[in-house]
Amino acid sequence: MKPRENEKAGPVTDFLMEDHRRLDTLLQSAVAHAGHVDQGAYTQFRAGLLRHIGMEEKILLPAAQRLRGGEPLPIASKLRLDHGALAALLMPTPTVAIIAMIRGILKDHNTLEESPGGLYETCDELAGSEAAQLLAALQSAPEVSVMPHSDRPAVMNAVHRALERAGYDFREDEM
Repeated sequence: MKPRENEKAGPVTDFLMEDHRRLDTLLQSAVAHAGHVDQGAYTQFRAGLLRHIGMEEKILLPAAQRLRGGEPLPIASKLRLDHGALAALLMPTPTVAIIAMIRGILKDHNTLEESPGGLYETCDELAGSEAAQLLAALQSAPEVSVMPHSDRPAVMNAVHRALERAGYDFREDEM
């Protein structure tokens, strides 16, 4: 979905959907050549996705909960599990299987956020007159420090556990 396809889209929706498009473009660039991952593009994607997750986890979801009188959004727990799975998948060196898993999660995850009545539209509606302040907070979210990739067994075990918690199926030999 493109910004303003949804008549109810507001500034939060527009900003975060545009960031999704930017991240999609970076990931596509990273895997544009079959069998090869462009590390420069993937590094930008990785840092960008972690920042995006941080914006949602540290700014957007808490703001929505506050605006709902302390009641979290019903979708918040699913989004947080997806965020954990995505962050875990960004730890190891990217492989074709890891990138395929990231893409699969993002496809469904972004739909939950971007659809009419989804996270972004809901947050725009909840924010009302505070939408400009919420947008400013999202825009000023800091860049994220990214650690080097790690393929240690403990990291791969954490990836598997995060995927399982979020409800994603995978086979050991795919990673």
